[in-house]
Amino acid sequence: MIGIIDYGMGNLFSVSKALERLEVPYFLSENKLELLEADALILPGVGSFKDAMGILNSTGLANLVKEFADTGKPLLGICLGMQLLFESSEENGLTEGLQLLPGHVRRFPGTTPEGETYKVPHMGWNRLEFLQGSPILKGLAEDYVYFVHSYFVDTDENEVVISQTSYDVEVPAVVGRGNVFGMQFHPEKSSSLGMALLRNFTELVGERMSVK
Repeated sequence: MIGIIDYGMGNLFSVSKALERLEVPYFLSENKLELLEADALILPGVGSFKDAMGILNSTGLANLVKEFADTGKPLLGICLGMQLLFESSEENGLTEGLQLLPGHVRRFPGTTPEGETYKVPHMGWNRLEFLQGSPILKGLAEDYVYFVHSYFVDTDENEVVISQTSYDVEVPAVVGRGNVFGMQFHPEKSSSLGMALLRNFTELVGERMSVK
């Protein structure tokens, strides 16, 4: 059973509907004990990094996510939820994140090195470039997914960047280390590739249970 963390800042409806289409059992909860018992967790997110971390810290859910990650069970952050997995964000002032992955969240500059301006937020379909093998990419080919974001992850640790796209800068799009994964785009809104990525994540649950 997959738990979706309900902390008031996630696109719960679309993520829930995507799991229903995949016929994957799930539940929504803000209860720490219930979430800790899940076979995998999804941390969604829409809005401000600072506000999201404020809620996660005040409710104890930040510690819950870290504790869950330590169990070795699969954890997936989506959009803002992915950014929250990293060390910090500069959005609305420097804010410490969950620190499960190395890197910092920065705003798109909106201006190229040549002085040309471009639109922020980054909104629309961009093609993924696969950088390294990962079970979350199993059986998949590079294709387009749907992004809506003004901030991106900046990391020097290349091994955590599974896939990237370009929007003036190189944007980590799928990240992961061990059992912790993130997707900057909205897989539930990204047609066949997005749904296939979600399916691969859910299949990690069965693979983990089969090797116990």
